[in-house]
Amino acid sequence: MIQAGDKAPQFTLPDQDGNDVSLSDFAGQTLVLYFYPKADTPGCTTQACGLRDSISDFNAADVVVLGISPDPVKRVKKFHEGQGLNFTLLADADHAVCDLYGVGVEKSNYGRTYWGAQRATFVIDEQGVVRHVIPKVSPKTHDDEVLAVLRDAA
Repeated sequence: MIQAGDKAPQFTLPDQDGNDVSLSDFAGQTLVLYFYPKADTPGCTTQACGLRDSISDFNAADVVVLGISPDPVKRVKKFHEGQGLNFTLLADADHAVCDLYGVGVEKSNYGRTYWGAQRATFVIDEQGVVRHVIPKVSPKTHDDEVLAVLRDAA
């Protein structure tokens, strides 16, 4: 997993509407880049809705929120619309960006082993440098934890 002080790896992924979004699009802005395992699952919904409900605090701090999951665009779009999310979600269906950031993990469920994304968050500064990493995130307290990091950094 990349660490605080590392240059954030560049990427381009489709958003919930299929439009390409690149990390470089946010040059000069502080970015909260969070990875979540799977769209429309209970934990991921709790996490996303917490961010949705706190977006005015992120906007007041002039911070952009982006979520990434290893889902196809169609699933990300359904999740985005179904939860009324007010920030961009990106589809990393081939897991390339999850791998770049070191959040790809092997998971198992009912004896089946599969690849998934670890729930992790990166705060990236205006110059594209990772300033803070939250390697294991609780969906219930994620928004508060990230806002506390941003307050402490200000």
